[in-house]
Amino acid sequence: MSNPSEQAQGSEDPNVLINPEDGRKYWEGIEADVNGMLGGFAHISKVDLQGSRNFLAKLGIGARKDLRTVASALEGGAGIGRITEGLLTDVAQHVDVVEPVAKFTAGLREKSGVRNIYTSGLEAWQPVEGVDYDLIWVQWCIGHLNDDNVVAFLERCKKVLKPNGVVVIKENNNNGNDDIFDDVDSSVTRADPKFRSLFEKANYRLVQTELQRGFPRTAAVSLFPVRMYALKPK
Repeated sequence: MSNPSEQAQGSEDPNVLINPEDGRKYWEGIEADVNGMLGGFAHISKVDLQGSRNFLAKLGIGARKDLRTVASALEGGAGIGRITEGLLTDVAQHVDVVEPVAKFTAGLREKSGVRNIYTSGLEAWQPVEGVDYDLIWVQWCIGHLNDDNVVAFLERCKKVLKPNGVVVIKENNNNGNDDIFDDVDSSVTRADPKFRSLFEKANYRLVQTELQRGFPRTAAVSLFPVRMYALKPK
């Protein structure tokens, strides 16, 4: 959530510095609670979830009577299921989760609405034949994938996305031109043009996008802008 403490130096592509194992080791040491998931910013969770609800409503999805619910959703990089419980189970009959750190999903196994739990990183996740989704939600985790793995993941999503299904990516945006590598959790923060180029490479069209509103912006708090992207295959 916050600005990386160190950036990749020199001309080396930050993407080549990403190591999924290093990322998992970092998260294994994080507390399995909302504060841990949000890097010490647990207080923004309510605003974040409301922003996501508002975004889904613009796609016609929601719990209100004038919106539609869906049969199934997938949360990629679910952590403890903050979004699964706070958003997705309200709009989907069944929710599957993908999360590499088993301790995070332990509390989800008996939760109403949670169906399948896949203990895997997004770079290794493989679609299950016969299981498809109306909505795939990926938030604050795709920075652990290099560019090629982002494209490959999105291409795999097509195999399980229903004809009118949508993929939502919600992620920090770097205001500069180049990716920023964070050696603390082995991830990169991408700029908006980079995201759009990756969506294009994966052959998706951008159907809706907006910035998350309401996060604190003070001299004492340094947060990246957060943008939501709704994608459909071309």
